Amino acid sequence: MSSFRKALKSQQRNHHERSQPGFRKTLGLLEKKKDYKLRADDYHKKQNTLAALRKKALEKNPDEFYFKMINSKLEASLSILIARLDGVHVMKKPKEEVEVTEEQKKVMRTQDIRYVEMKRVAEAKLALPLNLIYFQKIERLKGELHLLDAESKPKNKHTFFVDSKKEVQKFDLASHLDTAPELVDRVYNRPTLKTLETKSIQGAVEPRRIKSLARQRKHQYTILSQRIDREKKMFVISQKIQTRKDLQDKTKKVKVKKETPNAAAIYKFEAKRKR
Repeated sequence: MSSFRKALKSQQRNHHERSQPGFRKTLGLLEKKKDYKLRADDYHKKQNTLAALRKKALEKNPDEFYFKMINSKLEASLSILIARLDGVHVMKKPKEEVEVTEEQKKVMRTQDIRYVEMKRVAEAKLALPLNLIYFQKIERLKGELHLLDAESKPKNKHTFFVDSKKEVQKFDLASHLDTAPELVDRVYNRPTLKTLETKSIQGAVEPRRIKSLARQRKHQYTILSQRIDREKKMFVISQKIQTRKDLQDKTKKVKVKKETPNAAAIYKFEAKRKR
């Protein structure tokens, strides 16, 4: 029986859905019931949503308050403004002190921490646990400018020992060092009286030459201060980059001190037991 049914179907005409009439070709394909069903379901879904919103608006309590009402704002893109639609609610960012300057952001986006560390070490000094090693540029400038005799005098002291308290009261530093009283405060290259009598003073004597040396000295001090400032900025940037890398760890952490333009944020990480 089934074979007879199959043989009978082979002689039937193929079913073709009705197409759009010729005079309506410009309107596209002829809409079928399944197309209408999709369109109708979408329409009714939107109408039900609007009805629910109207009901919610009618039943709204005028004294109702949520913190999100004051902590959010509307943001609209250009396409939304053109279509004259409402924007999207976005949480407001808290107004705090500028944590990172624009210059620091630019360097942190474009440079790696290794490059920043390399530049910082090239500009300044590297502190070791036992001693400080001054690197080439700043060390050379400090050596040329004789900073030992600058306003910031070193903390070390030169102690002289005597036998009695009377000698302490009569103690004369200039005579003890055998130098002129004007040179007592000089901590380097302090000539004796004999040297001053026998040796001729070497140095610039002409006023023009003295002014030229003074300008050169001032220029060198300016370069030195700029290098020290750059080293400090590079150190802050490297610390902030390292902090951002450490924050990628999934370990539980608590912020101890917030970030400032001159210092990175400080976090306390939960201690993990090493297996």
